[in-house]
Amino acid sequence: MDILFQPWAWYVSGPLIALVLFFFFYFGKNFGISTNLETMCTIAGAGKISDYFKKDWKERDWALVFIVGLIIGGYVAVNYLSTTTTIDLNPDTVKDLSDLGFSNAGNSFVPNEIFSIESMLTLKGFIILLVAGIFIGFGTRYAGGCTSGHAITGLSSLQLPSLIAVIGFFIGGLLMTWILFPLIFG
Repeated sequence: MDILFQPWAWYVSGPLIALVLFFFFYFGKNFGISTNLETMCTIAGAGKISDYFKKDWKERDWALVFIVGLIIGGYVAVNYLSTTTTIDLNPDTVKDLSDLGFSNAGNSFVPNEIFSIESMLTLKGFIILLVAGIFIGFGTRYAGGCTSGHAITGLSSLQLPSLIAVIGFFIGGLLMTWILFPLIFG
């Protein structure tokens, strides 16, 4: 069991990811998460409001099972296969985040300053999450997929649009980290 409680080396996890992608390709599926929201809206009846959601959701029912598996797997990993709740962040990153007011940097996967109920109920917290959600939702649909879909599936199948999208993701991440994040929280 000790092997499950520690990070796996790239030469173990990389081939396992490749094996999962092989099975996706073999069965004619695309790896990605973002279209599940579209599928859930279709199931909920959004097709009555917009033609965009008039699709056969049963063609993507496997992806909903995949999402449920991710949630269950994440829960099991955090609650039963983790020896510590702290994350191994670079000390410089922890210091930089502490300087911006994040008191639990390195001690939690999500900062309380953004994701606690108290923070979400403030005007600033609500606006941050609302704007971030709109940008993520719009960007995912505009780019034709999410970071995992483009970076894992798209790049492994040598798709130029995925390369362009991943370059855009990195540029956006750099802009957020070095310009917007300090403006919002500094």
